[in-house]
Amino acid sequence: MMSKKWLRTVWVPAAVCLALSAGTILCAAAPEETGSQAPAVSRAYDPDQGEAAIILQGQEGQSLEGKKFQVYRILNALNSREGESVQYSLNPEFEAPLRTVVAARLGTEAEALTEYQILDYIQSLNTEKTEGAQADQEEIGRYSEFRYFAEELRDEIHRQQIPGLEVTVENVTEENRWELRGLSFGYYLIDEVTEVDGTSQAASLCMTDTANPEAVILIKSDIPTGVTKTIREDDGDIGWNAIGDYEIGQTIPYRFEAPVPDMYGYDTYYFAFHDSLDEALEFDRESVRVEISQGENTYVLNEEEDEYVLLQGEEEGETFQIVIDDLKAVVDREFDQRDENGKNVYDQTVAVTYQASLTDRAAEDTGRPGFENKVSLEFSNDPDSGGEEKTGRTPWDTVVCFTYQIDGRKLNEKGLQLQGALFSLYSDPECQEEVYVKKGAEGGYIVINRDYLGGSDHTGGSAPSYAATITSDAEGAFRIYGLDSGVYYLKETRAPEGYRLLEDPVVLTITPSFQEDRTEYLEGDGATDKTLKTLEATADIRSFYDGEYTEEKGTVLETDPDTGTVNLTVINRTGSRLPSTGTPAVLLLTGGGAAMMGLSLLAVIKKRRNLRVL
Repeated sequence: MMSKKWLRTVWVPAAVCLALSAGTILCAAAPEETGSQAPAVSRAYDPDQGEAAIILQGQEGQSLEGKKFQVYRILNALNSREGESVQYSLNPEFEAPLRTVVAARLGTEAEALTEYQILDYIQSLNTEKTEGAQADQEEIGRYSEFRYFAEELRDEIHRQQIPGLEVTVENVTEENRWELRGLSFGYYLIDEVTEVDGTSQAASLCMTDTANPEAVILIKSDIPTGVTKTIREDDGDIGWNAIGDYEIGQTIPYRFEAPVPDMYGYDTYYFAFHDSLDEALEFDRESVRVEISQGENTYVLNEEEDEYVLLQGEEEGETFQIVIDDLKAVVDREFDQRDENGKNVYDQTVAVTYQASLTDRAAEDTGRPGFENKVSLEFSNDPDSGGEEKTGRTPWDTVVCFTYQIDGRKLNEKGLQLQGALFSLYSDPECQEEVYVKKGAEGGYIVINRDYLGGSDHTGGSAPSYAATITSDAEGAFRIYGLDSGVYYLKETRAPEGYRLLEDPVVLTITPSFQEDRTEYLEGDGATDKTLKTLEATADIRSFYDGEYTEEKGTVLETDPDTGTVNLTVINRTGSRLPSTGTPAVLLLTGGGAAMMGLSLLAVIKKRRNLRVL
């Protein structure tokens, strides 16, 4: 009895198509001149036609479950007794479309063609002919003439409304395989008809193979594996991750990356990023940079040459889009690694970087839930769409950033609220680099990061004319919105009336703790304790009273991560009256003189009253 392995390979010398061992995917979207396809016509699948089988093998990460295919047996196949040869013959059901397509290509009448002429013409398109029953059939390029022939044949079958077997994949194995058995021996054209428009799936390419007795076909639905968004945390050595914290006005770098998919088989390839920023984030259009990289080679796309377009968001909640109308054209030109069949190597990465900043609106919602930014990738997902634009979308990938506030109180040691204390906030222990603030619309003071003033984070730039001085109000309160994690120096520049100035700044350290894996963030988790787990703060306070310094180091402050609040109390001690000095005689004379003055004053008042009576 002949082995299945031998049976799968005996057809190679006379094969009219492209694949053997893995059932190679061979064709792609129809060229524009073919026009749109007519709808496919189907018939019920009869599993008892024969002993042949087509085994569909999905790629890793691309489940076959729910996919739909139209299956056409366009040729019959018959093996020789010893398996050294295979003979094809026309399947009468598909003879008419075969004649039409071949005749048009040969420039002759369809009725004048013989069966052998049709078969020989198809065989002539096989640019990877092999000899010997055991030899593997090399893949024919998707840009080959056979690709266009297969597409034309499929379109003609649809136009003539010849029904195929419509099958829906169900109960896929753990290996992501599915078997279609009970078929007659033959040469099959398989067309995926899954509706993929607007989904994160992609349609497979049109495929051909010989089921004699079985064919294993790799369903290669090439799509981007996803888009990854990151935010650059400038504190410590965190760098690019999914979580950050910043001052209001500070520049926030964002980046998203997506791998270039296998575009082999597409004429053009649409690639568009949809970005959605929280309303408290301001997008910097001029900071956008789009690049494609492979190893050490990088190509920066030029917006002025229409290699990409930056559009205002069109969907609800969407901020902007970055659209590359034809990624394939750019990659094939700048990373040309094509072989003689026109097949390029697609392992590049598309990266987009841009900047945004927290606006004054962030003062209204410090702490949780944070300010999210998310991206979704839209991509071509149907190479057989006949020129119609069909695209899929990846799930959103989200990052988040936070900011914090100080809820300050100015009191004396007895708890009395002190009005009129003035403060300045600094980022350095020498108190040279002031962190400017302005008055908020709803009270309090909002940080103005120096990035916003033309500087760099806490250095450079110039003081704005609208900068304000932090002042404790009638209740002794002062609030500062829009702080980053790290160390600040709050210096009293004027004490409340009747109180001694604190000459040394309060050293305030804000320390949030985040989830252990900062590379993963799920939309909405910022509102829970999964992301911003805790918020801690300490204060170092040094004061001078009664001839000596008092220093409190590492005082733990009360905090609230939900509101991002650090509660800080700054105390000025009550000053004592200076002592009086002198001898007892002096004190006696002073007291007697005061008494005599009082008696004289009473006499004058009595005399005036008597005069008024008269």
